[in-house]
Amino acid sequence: MYYDVKIDVSSVYELLSSFIIYTTRKWVNNLDVGQEWIDEIESRLSKEERAAFAEASELPFSDYDLLYALILERQPEADAVQFLDDLAESTEEALLFKLNSYVLTVNSQDISRLKGYIPLLRIWYDRYFREIEQQYEALLLEDAEEKRALFYKMDPGALVEYASAGLVVEPGLPVNKVVLLPSIHFRPINTYCFYESTLVIQYPLDLPELDEEEPPICLLRLTRALASPERLRLLRYIADEPKSIFELAQSLSQSKEYLMHHLMLLRVAGLLRIHLVERDTEKFTIRPDGASELQIFLESYIRL
Repeated sequence: MYYDVKIDVSSVYELLSSFIIYTTRKWVNNLDVGQEWIDEIESRLSKEERAAFAEASELPFSDYDLLYALILERQPEADAVQFLDDLAESTEEALLFKLNSYVLTVNSQDISRLKGYIPLLRIWYDRYFREIEQQYEALLLEDAEEKRALFYKMDPGALVEYASAGLVVEPGLPVNKVVLLPSIHFRPINTYCFYESTLVIQYPLDLPELDEEEPPICLLRLTRALASPERLRLLRYIADEPKSIFELAQSLSQSKEYLMHHLMLLRVAGLLRIHLVERDTEKFTIRPDGASELQIFLESYIRL
């Protein structure tokens, strides 16, 4: 299967990603930012602002897919403030035109809801994102340049799997283009969204370690993931061939919720390959590089 790969980088993606995590609290227990980050942000907001964010958490999660698509269509070099200004000034017709090539079912009601996010995103920018925007954008740009340097050294599939630490785009998916987005707030997980013929993947970018005497977070993720007999048995079971969560639940007589908890810990540690076989179907198998990375990180930390 052939598809184009593009690496896109902008602080606007990070603005929206951080907003999603705070507003929805989705995945927060599996993210490096954690509950302490949520609590710290809460202290910056007024009671009325916290209530407004809580109200936004009840809106459809699919709204964020539309907002990411609009960031893909942003003006070149637009920063977070310019993007929000452009979104506020855009007509319904202009936004429908931009989004229709990504989501065929987008309608006027969707556009009305998207406009409603603008005041909250402005609050989020002022209370939180403004102070980190330049620092994070520099890190994102540096990583994007490193990945772009691999364009002529790796085929598209290998580049996608390397950048995402395990996502495999299988043949048969209706994908003409894959857009890779480096992300800091969503670390250590990768997220993805299927649009019409386009797949957008956010891959995690770790921040530089501040204390060289402390174990690196990548090593802690690996050792935490491997510290459970259940997860070791799960790795052994998927060693032969990729298996879906449905197949795992049937064969192991475990609930999907139980398995997803363990798979998530293995996934964020970089021990799994996630095969995207259909838009709504993942299959899991071992990522061989994960085991070798454990030895590398361990030897580097203890200075063997």
